[in-house]
Amino acid sequence: MINWVKFPERISFRMRLFMVMIGMLAIAGLLILGTTTIQYESQRENYHLGRLARKEIQIVRHISYLTSKHNLVNQPVEVWEQFSSDFEKINSIHNVQYSLFTLEGNPIFIYHSPLEVVANNYMLNNSLLQKIKETNQGSYIEHYRSEIDNFHASYQILKDDLNRPYAILFFPYFEDVSFSENELNTFIQNLYQIYVLLLIGVIFIAYFLSRFVTRSLDTIKVRMGEMRLEKKNEKIHLKNATREIDSLVKSYNKMVDDLEESATKLAKTERQQAWQEMARQVAHEIKNPLTPMRLTIQSFQHQYDPNDPENKKKLNDFSSLLIQQIDTMSEVAEAFSNFATLPKPKMQTCDLVELTRMALNIFDQEHIVFSSDQAHIYHKLDRTQWTRVITNLVQNALQSVPKGKIPHIGVQLTTEPDKTFLSIMDNGNGIPPEIKGKVFEPKFTTKTSGMGLGLGIVKNIIESHKGRIGYVSTLKKGTTFTITLPREEN
Repeated sequence: MINWVKFPERISFRMRLFMVMIGMLAIAGLLILGTTTIQYESQRENYHLGRLARKEIQIVRHISYLTSKHNLVNQPVEVWEQFSSDFEKINSIHNVQYSLFTLEGNPIFIYHSPLEVVANNYMLNNSLLQKIKETNQGSYIEHYRSEIDNFHASYQILKDDLNRPYAILFFPYFEDVSFSENELNTFIQNLYQIYVLLLIGVIFIAYFLSRFVTRSLDTIKVRMGEMRLEKKNEKIHLKNATREIDSLVKSYNKMVDDLEESATKLAKTERQQAWQEMARQVAHEIKNPLTPMRLTIQSFQHQYDPNDPENKKKLNDFSSLLIQQIDTMSEVAEAFSNFATLPKPKMQTCDLVELTRMALNIFDQEHIVFSSDQAHIYHKLDRTQWTRVITNLVQNALQSVPKGKIPHIGVQLTTEPDKTFLSIMDNGNGIPPEIKGKVFEPKFTTKTSGMGLGLGIVKNIIESHKGRIGYVSTLKKGTTFTITLPREEN
């Protein structure tokens, strides 16, 4: 068993255009959303770092003022602690928390310290001190991310008026993360709503745009599907077509002109070939009797003797032969005339059983068996043409039987409610498979005599009665021709 693979149907141009427009909007939305989010995060980071720097400047100025006022540069921690109340006021004045360390990392004032400092006995470890001292400006920012504290920590070396370092300032800056996240979420939600509206609008626009663009293509497709060689094809005329569609329409219209010209040339060529073939066939059929007539006359001229007592008999034989050949030529002319101008059938209601039996009476009834499933079958048909059909088919059946074999011809009429069948069966040689398609051609014959017009005329008669004719054949066993006639309701 062969498993046929069913390929999916191709996506139409209209659907592709629709999908491309929706896809472009979706990609643009994702790009804008991603870019906006990145830009928002960057701006938020810059904003907080700037705010941290401004706060830090204010604290540094205040600490520098107190240090200069109390002359605390290069003083031990115990001296600093004497003025702790002044330094503690900085927290409330600036609403911040900070801590001060010596240059060696020991604590001076601890108001807020990261967990690393707490774990290190409130001292700055050596690695952190190294990072702070390696910076150009003596300022180092570190980001702390833990379950307890999330903040930016600024470590800055404080210097006096003579640019001498005397302490390290630790200043934590806490972001309002919930506010930032809510602000970003609100922005994204608004962006989503805008894009939903845009998507709905683009869907409508894409639908009507794709329909407008493909309407011309649908027109061309319909016209191309209706294009036929045997009829006059209409051209396409579109208004406001695009350059590509207009080029396609022009190509189609040119194809219509070329097809019409080709059809005219083909019809002319077929007519010429038909006349040439008909003339060749007529000439061939006329030459057949002319040759024996010429030979007979020449022979009669050479053998004629005025004193021969049998001259009268010879003259009679000579005349009979000429008349026979002339009759043959007359039959040729009549056959071609009948085929070329088959008279219009004179339809009248006839008894098909009686008419068929009458047509069979001219043949030897010994070899023909006629049967009908009804005593009377009435049809509207041309009596003369039906007789010709029966005569031609039965004669062909008899001639198909080879010499030395007794012919058995069966003629049978059967009926159905809406049609009647006539079957003519013989026990002849049958029709070879290689010529089955040529049987009803007007110039085709397998016999050594005749013009091959009989079955062509039969087919024309049957078709003029709105019927059809067919056959089945088996070599060396015989052929059955079947005529089907529609029955008209009375």
